[in-house]
Amino acid sequence: MQRRHFLKNTMATGAVALAATSGLLVPLKVLAWNKEAFDAKDVQSAMKGSIGTELTEASDKITIKAPDIAENGAVVPVTISSALSGVKSITILSEKNGTPLIAKFNLKGKAEAFVSTRIKMGKTSNVIAICESGGKFYSARKEVKVTIGGCGG
Repeated sequence: MQRRHFLKNTMATGAVALAATSGLLVPLKVLAWNKEAFDAKDVQSAMKGSIGTELTEASDKITIKAPDIAENGAVVPVTISSALSGVKSITILSEKNGTPLIAKFNLKGKAEAFVSTRIKMGKTSNVIAICESGGKFYSARKEVKVTIGGCGG
């Protein structure tokens, strides 16, 4: 009986592998790429490409937790949380990066409006968090000073 299960599972795995390598199975959600947003060279273009508008409303209900001074711009820890209700997405931008759009997180259902990640910053600038809630876009900013060479000064 176990030999039949082994053969059945081996055949199923082989069929899936063949379909994946031939291009029949393509994970569209994983390969989703917003070329316009990620190719943008300024914050306004990145916002227009990622959220569809350059206009946001400042909100004190969005909290950005990031160091005031980042010793190493290659790994800056950033946490975004929001007290807004029904947040559908959280977008993170770094104002003076060559590519300002850092990430966009789409939230579903009753997911908590909270993301924590490490970002790369080229130089001292504002980290911008944009939350979509109720069909509107709200934003908050926090300046992060990046030291050169990690020497702290």
